[in-house]
Amino acid sequence: MRRVYFDNNATTPVLPEVLDAMRPYFSDHFGNASSIHHHGQETRTAVENARESVAALVNARSSEIVFTSGGTEGDNLGVFGLVKDGDHVITSSIEHHAVLNAAKHLESEGIEVTYVPVNNAGLIDPGDIGKALKPNTRLISVMMANNETGVLQPVEVIGKIAGEADVYFHTDAVQAAGKVAINVNDIGCDLLTISGHKMHAPQGVGAVYVRKGTIIQPMLHGGRHERSRRAGTENVPGIVALGKAAELARLGLTNGEVARIAALRDRLERTLLAEIDIAGVNGAGAPRVPNTTNIHFDHIEGEALIIALDLKGLAVSTGAACSSGAIEPSHVLLAMGLRPDQARASIRFSLGKQNTEDEVDFALSLIPATVAKLRELSPAYAK
Repeated sequence: MRRVYFDNNATTPVLPEVLDAMRPYFSDHFGNASSIHHHGQETRTAVENARESVAALVNARSSEIVFTSGGTEGDNLGVFGLVKDGDHVITSSIEHHAVLNAAKHLESEGIEVTYVPVNNAGLIDPGDIGKALKPNTRLISVMMANNETGVLQPVEVIGKIAGEADVYFHTDAVQAAGKVAINVNDIGCDLLTISGHKMHAPQGVGAVYVRKGTIIQPMLHGGRHERSRRAGTENVPGIVALGKAAELARLGLTNGEVARIAALRDRLERTLLAEIDIAGVNGAGAPRVPNTTNIHFDHIEGEALIIALDLKGLAVSTGAACSSGAIEPSHVLLAMGLRPDQARASIRFSLGKQNTEDEVDFALSLIPATVAKLRELSPAYAK
């Protein structure tokens, strides 16, 4: 059976160039990057080269990049690394659970957290951030791109608000890295999180940008790795892979690759809306990353559609992979004002560098007919 994968926001396949770059560090170049002999120094060089590549992706200094195990660790470091007793934190109602559940843990420890809302397009009003500020506000954490809808938040405006208030600003850029240009200086953030497996590197590696002069409390205690900001022997193959993926991501922003993916997404979205009635894009009208569309197909169950399409060879999702199997509808879509039944009827299509025009054709040959078949079984749907 033919298999087509349109769930790249959950994870991406490792690109051949990335695999080739990391493969020698499993065998020939196996040294511990903290060792001072030849084997250690050749892997140390590889780690530092990768650090420069990741820094270039976000327009930072290489010394400001801290390698982690991925997005969740990075987001947790961004939250727990700065906040202490008596502080106040501002975040949004649509954050990834790596931030939301970290914020809820802070609340359980007696720290006050304010969750700002979004409008029907999934956008935060920066004015709500300003209104939420308090004398003891220490951190604002707002994602750059939403993992379910792809909606881009006005992080540069939020960063300016944070800077004027002398408040730390962390942004989760996991779903933005490699899809849109990132400049930490333009954003004005103090911390920014990325994850390798969302940009064609392997799972289990990521990075946090930590602005020079920002003192964070490490979550892991051990050696002096990563300038004492993240203890633990470096995952050299993963770090090398992330560095290579960052190079390819930078190239894709200028060589037409991102534009090609955007055109594929737009054709998929446009055709589905033309061929399927009572459907709509969640986040329509808002700026979005170029690879993502989230569409509600009313009068069906999204999970039923996912299963039906998977049986025919197409992989899509209802939203965040970490929430798969959840009984409750998406907190992101509910925050945007969708009815629970619409939220449950929403499907996320997220494309990657490996996807082609022919694969979009394949998807379009399946989705309208499958939606129609499921609606025939729905007592709530009547033509």
